[in-house]
Amino acid sequence: MYRNSVQLVINMDAVSVNKFRDNLKTLVEQVVINHEPLKVTRRAGDDFVVISADDWEREQESLYVLQNTDLMQQIAKSVGSHSLGAGYQPTEDQLNEITGI
Repeated sequence: MYRNSVQLVINMDAVSVNKFRDNLKTLVEQVVINHEPLKVTRRAGDDFVVISADDWEREQESLYVLQNTDLMQQIAKSVGSHSLGAGYQPTEDQLNEITGI
C-alpha cells in the first residue's frame, strides 16, 4: 500500500506510570493546555501516550486528508496553480470574511 517509508521523530515528555498516577490531574491539564502528548512508560513495556481529545480529532482529520487520494491531488493542483500565481484570488473583503476579521 505504501511505497515510501517515513520515519518521524517526535520529541515528547515521558513519565513513569507511577508518576503519572500520582500526578494525574496536573499532567492531564498540561497535555490539554499545551497541546503536547505525554508518553507514559511502564516497566514491562507496552507504553502509552496521553493526548487531548481536540488534538486526537485533528490528527484523525489529518490522516483522513492524507489517505484521500482525490483530495491530495486537488491540494497538489491548488499548490501548483498558487505557485504560478494562477487560479482564484479572493478580494480583500472575501479574505476578511473567510478569516473572520
